[in-house]
Amino acid sequence: MFQQQFFRRDQDRDFDRDRDFGRPGQPGFGRRSPLDILRFFLPVDQPSFPQYPQYGPPPGPPPTFIPQQPVGVFAVDPGAISSCLFRFTFIWPHRQRGFWFYPIFVGPRSIAGFRWTGFNWLYFGMDLRDIQSFACI
Repeated sequence: MFQQQFFRRDQDRDFDRDRDFGRPGQPGFGRRSPLDILRFFLPVDQPSFPQYPQYGPPPGPPPTFIPQQPVGVFAVDPGAISSCLFRFTFIWPHRQRGFWFYPIFVGPRSIAGFRWTGFNWLYFGMDLRDIQSFACI
């Protein structure tokens, strides 16, 4: 009984090894490319394409009005701004003009999403310490 179990295990292992090189009786079975050795030098966990956001920008432009700036905000907390995910958000940064933003990610110290340029949405990220205040719509 144990011999059958080990035999089956060895068959499965051999099948897994040969799976990438075709099947017996088919052309190319057992042949390896001379460049096959390069697969050991390529990183396995890194994709070969650049990372893009999983979610896209909103389908249309943001509202045409600018909301009233909140008073008394001293620091922006990730928990507070996370309620604005996937909503139109107006951001007032320190020492810059405010802009419309569509957040899709909030981290412990940063935020990422799409910023409205006046004509289209651009992928954008910033540090939470650079935000003076914000308002969600």
